[in-house]
Amino acid sequence: MEIELKYNIPDKETAEKIWENELYGAYEEPDSREEIFMDAYYYDTEDFSLSDNDMAYRVRKEGEGWVAALKWKGCAEGALHKREELSIPVDGSEPDTSVFCQNESGRHLESIVAGRELICMIRSSIARKRFRIDTGNGIYEFSIDRGKVVTPLGEEPVLEVEVELFSGDTEELQTIGENLKEQFGLEGSEESKYGRGLRLLGREDA
Repeated sequence: MEIELKYNIPDKETAEKIWENELYGAYEEPDSREEIFMDAYYYDTEDFSLSDNDMAYRVRKEGEGWVAALKWKGCAEGALHKREELSIPVDGSEPDTSVFCQNESGRHLESIVAGRELICMIRSSIARKRFRIDTGNGIYEFSIDRGKVVTPLGEEPVLEVEVELFSGDTEELQTIGENLKEQFGLEGSEESKYGRGLRLLGREDA
């Protein structure tokens, strides 16, 4: 399961302050800081059968490699996002649902698609800065994302910070998030990048 907090960042200056801040310097994992570019393609059938079944299928270039991700049973409570997720390295951006065939949800995905064409409905282009911290009780990754979400009906800029739980519990995650929110005046976001795209497509209530 993927568990993370999402906060909107008001401006580029605040984003740089978060990146340069040493609030968690004592816990930061050595050599974990990096900057990568991510180009993501979100696929669905023409009639949005995947989103209608609370599924998201994404193929994303992460640096030099490609990763396919299947997400389902997503929910958001304020800034806290939870969803089931399965990720598998792939060779390129073309959709191929068979890569998930060893998983029950992957087989469900294929039954929903039923051989129909998958179309890229949403695309995101993101420059990500990230680093990890280890508090001794949990491991977390901070990601500062800057870029945009693009659909056939419009696009929207993205400037946000995510704190993802790698190991530990949500109680400490929430504490870390509250400290971050208060120090930099952030607002929690209930929208994922995929959710932003659905809204642009007029599908937020689907």
